[in-house]
Amino acid sequence: MLKIYNTLTRKKEDFVPLEEGKVKLYACGPTVYNYFHIGNARAFLTFDMVRRYFIYKGFTVTYVQNITDIEDKIIAQAQEEKLPFSEIAAKYTQAFLEDTQRLGIMPPNFQPKASDYVPQMIDFIRLQVEKGFAYESGGDVYFDQSKLPSYGQLSGKKADELKAGARVEENPNKKHPTDFTLWKAAKPDEPSWESPWGKGRPGWHTECVVMSADLLGIPFDIHGGGSDLMFPHHENELAQAMAVTGKPLANYWMHNGFLNIEGEKMSKSLKNFYTAREILDVYDAEAIRFFFLSKHYRSPIDFSQELMQESSSAVRNFYAALEDLDWLKVNPAEINLPDNFADAGKEFEAAMDDDFNTAKALAVLFDLTDKIRSEAIPRSEKLAYAKLLVELGSVLGFFQDLNNKLAKNIDPALQQKIEALIAQRNIARQNKDWAAGDRIRDELISLGVEIKDTKDGTVWKLK
Repeated sequence: MLKIYNTLTRKKEDFVPLEEGKVKLYACGPTVYNYFHIGNARAFLTFDMVRRYFIYKGFTVTYVQNITDIEDKIIAQAQEEKLPFSEIAAKYTQAFLEDTQRLGIMPPNFQPKASDYVPQMIDFIRLQVEKGFAYESGGDVYFDQSKLPSYGQLSGKKADELKAGARVEENPNKKHPTDFTLWKAAKPDEPSWESPWGKGRPGWHTECVVMSADLLGIPFDIHGGGSDLMFPHHENELAQAMAVTGKPLANYWMHNGFLNIEGEKMSKSLKNFYTAREILDVYDAEAIRFFFLSKHYRSPIDFSQELMQESSSAVRNFYAALEDLDWLKVNPAEINLPDNFADAGKEFEAAMDDDFNTAKALAVLFDLTDKIRSEAIPRSEKLAYAKLLVELGSVLGFFQDLNNKLAKNIDPALQQKIEALIAQRNIARQNKDWAAGDRIRDELISLGVEIKDTKDGTVWKLK
């Protein structure tokens, strides 16, 4: 039985879907004001993994991931870049789609944009006003937190903590300092829409609850996102759903842990801020995936170049094991798995059924790789282990480009050297050290390597 740690109840629970054989999953997408960073990438890869495992288990999954294209940060970025608001949103939406594709993330079934849902958001806010949970003040509309006794149940925050945090930004238009904004009155040179309360735009917390409810209903099965969204964003989504329907927005709430950079919080001021796009220019997408999946999704994780290099080596070992068997010439359909080989699959599922414990699941893949490379095991058994490695690894999102990667038919040590040189060249180019970049390119050419810089990164092949 699959168990999920439910943030709402603070315990692992058996997963019981609302509808047998189906899963309705919503995970918060990007606010498109810039390229997303590697902390965001952890959330996107986590729920890609969750979705893939449900599919492996035989569920029909409806996965919704929104795009927040109305928000204060987008307006600020538009002013900074001196571009229209809509152009900023379009630019970084396209970048998000490109980078998630490069990461090997499956496109969601639905990817609604907040700007397409403004009429429904106005209706949802109006319902909250009519039911006495919200009020208009100075052209803004606020949720009256005092009217919902259960407020704070998701984050576990007490009333005193909420008030202490709210006093930082006291607002005379609010009845209570802890009330949050549902509708913001229009300001000069900002996007706005007509509403019963005058021109303005919806608040972020209303955007997500309306989009998820429209596509999945209330309640749906699972709501996911990073731990940083638990409060106030997810708490405020839950509050609005409870106010309008009397039901929780979702039955299970999942939150992935934080990411630090070599022991410190990621920050532009510390110069340790990396976008996913920058990391993809240095490391293979499957190495990035391995890095995140090597820790349980709820645990904090520390990013370092050393750990990324270890992740790259681990993924290369998977491919090297398959190369040892000349896997491209093998027809997996002709390989029969003996009964005793089911043990590895059961061990893999036991790990994943325990709240998606990918660290333990990867240990199964390591064990299969060791068996494939063992000189004491006959080839027929190695082929069966290799079939399992590919099948189970694919559940976690590995081996998406298996044939193309193996078709390079290259010695693993040489491949490792080539990829290390390309990584060094990418770093040199990022630092605008063009002389170093040219020297490394000449070294690659001397090894018989052709390279090409594309919008999706550097690709290479042997002459």
